[in-house]
Formats: sequence, structure tokens, C-alpha cells
Amino acid sequence: MSSRFLPSFLICAAVALAAAAHLHAQAPAIPQQKESDPNLPPKGGSWSLREATVTDASLPRVLLIGDSITNSYLEPVRKALAGKANIDAWITPTTQADKSLPKTIAAILGWQKYAVVHFNLGLHGWQAGRIPEGQYEPLTRQFVQNLRAGAPQATLIWATITPVTVKGEPEKLNPDIQPTIEEHNRLALTVMKSEGVEIDDLAGLMAKNLPLAAGDMFHWKAPGVALLTESVMKSIASALAKPQAK
Repeated sequence: MSSRFLPSFLICAAVALAAAAHLHAQAPAIPQQKESDPNLPPKGGSWSLREATVTDASLPRVLLIGDSITNSYLEPVRKALAGKANIDAWITPTTQADKSLPKTIAAILGWQKYAVVHFNLGLHGWQAGRIPEGQYEPLTRQFVQNLRAGAPQATLIWATITPVTVKGEPEKLNPDIQPTIEEHNRLALTVMKSEGVEIDDLAGLMAKNLPLAAGDMFHWKAPGVALLTESVMKSIASALAKPQAK
């Protein structure tokens, strides 16, 4: 090989090695998380960072952030988008008031380069005292800005908080909890619109399908999960089709 080709060859090799190292980077250590409310389990597995099984490294990377609702549609969404995206997920009971949240978000977003971040924090933040009064909107705005700082290339999609129903009476909205959920959705939507974040309105979708609630106040029967999966899959696919998400 001519020596005049060596510098460019070395540069290409270095770039390839750097890309491979990033691709196979070890997942960041996430602080152990617990939920004291027995009505709000992760519903399968643990609260944890779930890494995609990558068979095609050329596909865009997607990150889901959310609680047990996200966990319910994680695998169906992965299956629906197989061959189109590699999907990681942080299944978490955290809230915007979690002091470790900025550091955790920075670690996850520094681990992979994401084309799309589809996120929701909601069903673990309605209890009194978890989020200081009057702080939901500014803390949510700071959360979004942290996502933007860590993944400036990504399309951000906010999933609205799904309805909470009466235990054993799934067709009735919970009169004690649902008003807080609706207020949080209202405040979050104000933030998302001003920050240019796309909306996946899971709340509106499931409000029209309350008979599909599981009856435990928070979760959904299989047909309800199928509706959630379709909405999430479509919102991600639409974002991936945009040039800025590639």
C-alpha cells in the first residue's frame, strides 16, 4: 500500500474503532430504585435500564423512559419496530423531584446516541409530598431541558399520563387521584408545547377506552396494552422518518 494512503486509512480505522467502542459501551450503573406503594409495581422484571438486543448496529437507537405502563408495551413496541430501531428502556418509578435524576439522565444519554427519546413520568408523582407544591411545571421543564442537553440530536416525545380508575370499577375515573393526573398533564403539556416536544396522547386514547382498564386502578388489559403499543410505535416510527432523527 502506498504511504500516501496510510493517513486516511488510519483515520478511517480510528473512526471505526471509536464507533465500535461506543456501540459496545457498558451500560451505565443506575441507582437502585424502590417504590413504597404496593399498588405500583414494575409489572414484570425490576426497575432497571433494559438494553436492546442489537443484531443490526446500523439501525437508529431509541430510548423509552417510563414506569410500569411503559414496561407493559416495551416488548410489543420492540417487536413492532424490529428491523427499524434498537430500543433501550429505562423502567423507573422516579419523579421529576428525584435529586439523582439529572445525573442518571446524563449517564444514560451519554451511553448511546439516540434518534428518539419517548418519555413519561407520571403515575409515581401524584402522592402528596413527592413533588413539592408548585414545582411540577418547573421541574418538568428542567427534565426536558436535561434531555435536550444530553441528546440534542434526538426527537423528544412526551407520553401523557394514562388515567387512574376506581379499583374494581375500571370504567370509573378515580375521584381522589385522577384530578392530580389531569392537572399534571395540563402543566406538562404547557411545558412540552413551549419546548417543542412532540406529544403522544396516551391519556386521551385510554380515556376513551376505560373498559380496557385492568381494575387495579393503574394498569391495562391486553387489548388496552395493544392500543398503547400501536400509539407508541406510530409516534416513534413517525419521528424516525424525519431527517433530523436519522
